[in-house]
Amino acid sequence: MIEVKNLVKRYGSHLAVDHLSFVVEKGQIYGFLGPNGAGKSTTMNIMTGYLGATEGEVLVNGHDMLKEPEEAKKLIGYLPEIPPLYTDMTVREYLAFAAELKKVKKAEIPVQVDQVMEMVKLEDVQHRLIRNLSKGYKQRVGLAQAVLGFPEIIILDEPTVGLDPKQIIEIRQLIRELAKKHTVILSSHILAEVREVCDHVMIISKGKLVASDTPDNLERLIEGEDTLELEVKGSRSQVEEILKEIQGVKELRFYEPEDGVTGVQIQIADHREIREELFYALAEKKCPLYRMQMSKATLEDVFLELTQNENEDEAAARSAEAGIGEDPILEGIDPEGEEDAGYERDL
Repeated sequence: MIEVKNLVKRYGSHLAVDHLSFVVEKGQIYGFLGPNGAGKSTTMNIMTGYLGATEGEVLVNGHDMLKEPEEAKKLIGYLPEIPPLYTDMTVREYLAFAAELKKVKKAEIPVQVDQVMEMVKLEDVQHRLIRNLSKGYKQRVGLAQAVLGFPEIIILDEPTVGLDPKQIIEIRQLIRELAKKHTVILSSHILAEVREVCDHVMIISKGKLVASDTPDNLERLIEGEDTLELEVKGSRSQVEEILKEIQGVKELRFYEPEDGVTGVQIQIADHREIREELFYALAEKKCPLYRMQMSKATLEDVFLELTQNENEDEAAARSAEAGIGEDPILEGIDPEGEEDAGYERDL
């Protein structure tokens, strides 16, 4: 559906996107992750035609975003991080206007507006001015305009920002429903959300793609030794003596969660299964087991492993570039949010 080839975006001497290439296949939900300033929003805005690239190309179903922008944009619905809203309009007026801009047939506009309002639960506020809505409802209005026209690809930049827990659950369910008929690209800082919703995850760091795979496969990337955490009634010396007899125990870290209870984190070599043996060994020595929990690598661990030096390296690079803060091209521009000022104008 989307093919990004050797994409580069520079702001003066700052390289926001660094020769980025990837392919988005039809009918899946893609998670797009990265630290602040990594180039996510910049990449999304290039993919949707809101921003021009310094080098490279974006093909949407075979249409070059630069050479055939109208054909390419017809296939994409986009919710930027800051929704492009006209706050002096009512919700219904704005959505009807957005449908006109998307060249929805005039006779179909009222029907489509009703459909998308029902999808994102906006019926109760359809006649209110957007400026008077809460942040959560404004986010919903932005999502509704992205879905209008029912494009083949829907790109969502932080779609659950500002929503309460109930609304977040509803938006997640909506994203799953959209994925039945659309390809969805989702950017989010909530890794649990990405883990729960997305079929495929791409992680970007310093403008480069550092990982692209299913969440399960990414978690396996950094799986090494498992960690088992125990809380046992007994002294440290008793617990240590028992653990020394268990094969596969590599390293022990003790702590004291409460009086008379010994806590220990056990590093287990080669993914060996020791829980059953450990349970019976503790029972034999009459040391009651209060808690046993196995820890494995999570998507958060993968994210931190791949991007842990991002902020430090970026800060060092910026401070080393003499005069970068005085560059008239860059002054006042956040490389990850530079396009925000143009959202309303571009809609």
